[in-house]
Amino acid sequence: MKILISNDDGYQAPGIVALHAALSTVAEVEVVAPEHNNSAKSNALTLHSPLYVHQAHNGFRYINGTPADCVHIALTGLLGYRPDLVVSGINNGANMGDDTIYSGTVGAAMEGYLFGIPSIAFSQVDKGWGEIEAAAQKAADIVRQMAVQGLVGQAPWLLNVNIPNLPLQALRPLKLCRLGRRHAAERVITQQSPRGETMYWIGGAGAAKDDAEGTDFHATAAGHVSVTPLKVDLTDHENLGYWAQTAARLASAAPAAAMGEG
Repeated sequence: MKILISNDDGYQAPGIVALHAALSTVAEVEVVAPEHNNSAKSNALTLHSPLYVHQAHNGFRYINGTPADCVHIALTGLLGYRPDLVVSGINNGANMGDDTIYSGTVGAAMEGYLFGIPSIAFSQVDKGWGEIEAAAQKAADIVRQMAVQGLVGQAPWLLNVNIPNLPLQALRPLKLCRLGRRHAAERVITQQSPRGETMYWIGGAGAAKDDAEGTDFHATAAGHVSVTPLKVDLTDHENLGYWAQTAARLASAAPAAAMGEG
């Protein structure tokens, strides 16, 4: 089994170092990760400036780009082979609920999925890297079981996994969950620059709004490892009928409005 590892915290982050060590016991692994922290970069690709690949003393390769850049470049020529699995993380903090839209960790895994490769995004619930070795071991256990069940190297799938910051023995079993929801983000933070200009900093993420049973918030709060299957299709399938009727009304009203204007 060959695994490509990336992340959004940068190639020197404790999460990716621990994940590499743990996954090395179950597969051949290579790291291609951002040079610097790229949190909240989602699926962004760098299209208007050059990207450079460098290699660190430990063999990790790093790129001056986004998480999606790293996976994209790795899969379109840098590796020279097609990995069986793309793994992203372990992220310094949760990626639950609405976080998945913005997450560079999920963005890296999603890039693998878009190339037809099974992919997993791993995150720790709390920031600070507490119990990171336990989280890495749990991630390796999950990958090992996926391989045993014949799920690796087959049809693509995308999983978002959040691991509580607990000792390995204290982690409760995997729990399949839906994404919860957060309240709106906190108010923007303003400061004065040394030149007297106003600087704006994006506020923190909102607190959990939908953390009912069945959500990733609820599962991790109870000590479970949450697993949420994701998809890329953003189509609002439930309301396609409604919007079809609306589109028909708009189409029929457009010529009349144009004639009225004349």
